[in-house]
Amino acid sequence: MIIEKLIRTLKGDANYKWESPYSTRDLFNVSFHRFVQVVRGLFLKPFLRKSSGLIFIGSNVKVRHAYQLTAGKNLILEDGVSINALSEQGITLGDHVSIARNSILFCTGIIAQKGTGITIGDRTGISARAYFAGQGGITIGNDVIMGPNVQVFSENHAFADPNLTIKEQGVIKDPVVIGNNCWIGGGATILAGVHIGDGCVIAAGSVVTKSVAANSIVAGVPAKVIKSRV
Repeated sequence: MIIEKLIRTLKGDANYKWESPYSTRDLFNVSFHRFVQVVRGLFLKPFLRKSSGLIFIGSNVKVRHAYQLTAGKNLILEDGVSINALSEQGITLGDHVSIARNSILFCTGIIAQKGTGITIGDRTGISARAYFAGQGGITIGNDVIMGPNVQVFSENHAFADPNLTIKEQGVIKDPVVIGNNCWIGGGATILAGVHIGDGCVIAAGSVVTKSVAANSIVAGVPAKVIKSRV
């Protein structure tokens, strides 16, 4: 299958193969859709800080401050993705990163307080409607998979002084780090300052408020370690 071989080459994975049969009509529709995405990507590439390969861009994708966005090989931004890279470090997306439809990545909340940035490692897949707030910095490792509606926050509002409005007390930036080979279940929320070690599994709907050691299985609101993978 020519298309299968082409995908294998693009991914750099000699073992990649389709596990299901597809009709000629299926293959035509998929190929045409990807071709249109590549054409859109060609229009975006000149505006990026750096790009290493093909970029697949869905419909209604918005990329602001693209000069602060670095894209690795075969980046996929599906329909409705919104990216605002304005920040100290910008946004860096590794090789073979995919970001599914209607996801939002931004680094600066209010213009008076420039944010830190977002880094996503190689072969990481972000599912639909993700919300990444990178004001304090978000770093995601290689081979991470996420379910839909995952939220990651790297900034909190200060509220210690009851004599001032919360709005007047400013914010506290605190970076989030997610290690390699993690699975973040759908609807999980990861709060500012949390470090998740390599190989962790975060159950769907969990609210992670504290750092988690490598190879932990975590669940609950607030999330707790329920088991180790090793």
